[in-house]
Amino acid sequence: MVEDVVRFVLDDAQLTALAKDLRHTLATLLAQGPLPQRVALRDVAGDVGIGVEPPVSLRRVSPADLIAANAARASQALRSLTECVAVVAPDAAAGFEQLRYRLYALERGALATARARERLLDVTLCVLIDAQADLAAFDRLVSSLVEAGVRMLQIRDKALHTPALVERVEHAIAIARRRAPAEPAFVVVNDRVDVAAAVGADGGHTGADDLPTMLARRVLGPQSLVGRTAHTIAEARAAAADGADYLGIGPCFPSSTKSFGEFAAAEFLRTVSREISLPAFAIGGVTLDRLDDLAALGITRVAVAAAVTGARDPAAAAAAIIDRLKQLQALP
Repeated sequence: MVEDVVRFVLDDAQLTALAKDLRHTLATLLAQGPLPQRVALRDVAGDVGIGVEPPVSLRRVSPADLIAANAARASQALRSLTECVAVVAPDAAAGFEQLRYRLYALERGALATARARERLLDVTLCVLIDAQADLAAFDRLVSSLVEAGVRMLQIRDKALHTPALVERVEHAIAIARRRAPAEPAFVVVNDRVDVAAAVGADGGHTGADDLPTMLARRVLGPQSLVGRTAHTIAEARAAAADGADYLGIGPCFPSSTKSFGEFAAAEFLRTVSREISLPAFAIGGVTLDRLDDLAALGITRVAVAAAVTGARDPAAAAAAIIDRLKQLQALP
């Protein structure tokens, strides 16, 4: 059932491969030694458990519910198999135990993907904001972007001292929740997951030189967004397996805010869109006139800085990007 959800609901090639391999390994283990003989001993009519209903059943109203309920059933079954096989086929016991831990990893990745897709369903644009000239200018920019419909803001300023960064993030959170109380913009902090956790931001974004995804999750907690930058398909797969909520993939184009030694190949972007169903934002030099090229590769979420913050009218620039992304998502 978990395999069906990641395959047909999440449409995630990587998780599907993990689930299928786990299922095939289980079938191989059950074909060893005397275990195939178990079918001949099955007594359906005499099973005393038939008709016994659980007092409470887990709800199933979302893909995440299906994954959680069936992963729990599978882990319980594997634990039972491990214990019973130790009696009738001891040599196979270790294999069942290893399967259970592989299932835990699959469950984590599948649940993270299902919940992130639901949570970020309507988030197509993330705007990266630095400290600005002063706090008042920062507040005006954040307010205008939230009012323009931006649903994710990433506070990124590597030169800012911690007290000033804390102040900026706190202001961004307050503005996001006040300006759009029904659907507030997510506020995440680049690099500094300690600051994000301390001030109650919605999450943090990390790269290769920052805390690994699992440690960032430990700092931020289970409900926070954890984003990860990926420059290769191996990094993207690892981030997804480690429980990231979204990816920043690139760099895609030359940027006015950051220099890059090389750029992401089109095949990398295409592979991410085909294999990994986590929300993936193209990063690096993204502008309005480059959105169609990205959409042709399957990428219809972007993270931008100068294309919005450097525009004469940042709110209008953001709104134009959001509108075009919606149009591209609606194309067959």
